[in-house]
Amino acid sequence: MHFAFTSEQRLDDGVLERAFTLGEIPGILWSPPAASAPAPLVLIGHPPLGLRAMYPRLAGRARHYAAEYGFAAATIELPGSGVRPRWAAAEQARAELHRAKEAGEPVGGEIVDALVLPLVEKAVPEWQAALDALLSLPGIGGPVGYEGGVISVGVRLAVVEPRIVAAGLFAGSLIPAVMFEEARRVTIPLHVLLQWDDEGNDRQAALDLYDAFGSTEKTLQANLGGHTGVPRFAFESGARFFARHLR
Repeated sequence: MHFAFTSEQRLDDGVLERAFTLGEIPGILWSPPAASAPAPLVLIGHPPLGLRAMYPRLAGRARHYAAEYGFAAATIELPGSGVRPRWAAAEQARAELHRAKEAGEPVGGEIVDALVLPLVEKAVPEWQAALDALLSLPGIGGPVGYEGGVISVGVRLAVVEPRIVAAGLFAGSLIPAVMFEEARRVTIPLHVLLQWDDEGNDRQAALDLYDAFGSTEKTLQANLGGHTGVPRFAFESGARFFARHLR
């Protein structure tokens, strides 16, 4: 896929923010103010709400990595979200999810699989293509970490992408049953963030997934509060995790 920068701006903390396209996929790259050596890279995942809606949170995390740790950070738009074409199967699965929740019914495995697994199949190769392009740029040399986003995408990337050496995963999204088996194949260091009172999260499923990970170094950070109540110090713990493994 063709990679091209479409805009750039130097932010007030010295971080260079550049929008890019990878084929038809929009993305953003944040680079540290100055670097004497090629920078490690953090890929920042996000839920399928669109880059525009997620920008303040993504930029906040990315700028912190760039300004405080000297890391480059990048994100791309997920399939079927933001400005990308809508995806009929995903829209139908999302409608089924809302219907089940409004009716007070349990969300069945068929709905979870239909909503999440096709997204994983489409998104993971796109992240890998983005990684190919980003690591070819001057000033970015790896190693690479992945954080956030739909946790099943992070699990699959941790299994299939050897250039990712550490992952910070956010519990809080629906987990297909097959991902528990994939989790057993994950061996890289992990930092898993769990909001204990997340109203949209199956806490026990999140704990079971953590237990399934095959990594010999894995940390679970659980904080009181709902989905949007992640304390600032929790983010800093994740940043220090990457500092240990990407330097």
